[in-house]
Amino acid sequence: MSDITNDRKVALFLANGCETIEALTVADLLYRAGIPCTKVSVNSTPVVVTSHNVTVVADTTIDHLNFDDYDMLVLPGGIPGTPNLKACESLMVQVVRFHAEGKMIAAICAAPSIFAELGLLKGVPAACNPSVEQIMIDGGAKLEKKNAVTAGNIITSRAMGTAIPFGLAIVEHYKGKAAAEQLGRNILYIQ
Repeated sequence: MSDITNDRKVALFLANGCETIEALTVADLLYRAGIPCTKVSVNSTPVVVTSHNVTVVADTTIDHLNFDDYDMLVLPGGIPGTPNLKACESLMVQVVRFHAEGKMIAAICAAPSIFAELGLLKGVPAACNPSVEQIMIDGGAKLEKKNAVTAGNIITSRAMGTAIPFGLAIVEHYKGKAAAEQLGRNILYIQ
């Protein structure tokens, strides 16, 4: 078990139909790095069923979350997880607020399209799943075909296969490049 070594906290949002690996890889890497991560269901209960029928029990539900306790919001992708996150009005209000206040927001796979549709990516370098590239372009994003892109207070990534670099980018934000690289070596991602 990792000791918590950071007082800044991440809220990771789970909706029915989210991509399992994109959600749980981030939670796992943050745990290993000692960064507090609360798994938050946007459902009325903590139980979430992912896009591949994996049942996950979140730590809490969005209705019980005090957003002021967090400094980063993370949105995994997946279909229909991404539209289900977008349909959560209280989450969308907080994503816009966090962005406006300069707090961190992060999304992977199809979920960066939410940021584009909210008008948060105009002129901003960002990555996404190829299936939502047009939404990103229409929202003014500067598409990059990188595994993870950090631009100001926004971190984006491309898909399930880039979940580790996405998680490591979040670790780097909190603990620096050397710590992220060390974690990458510990899990044999970086040789």
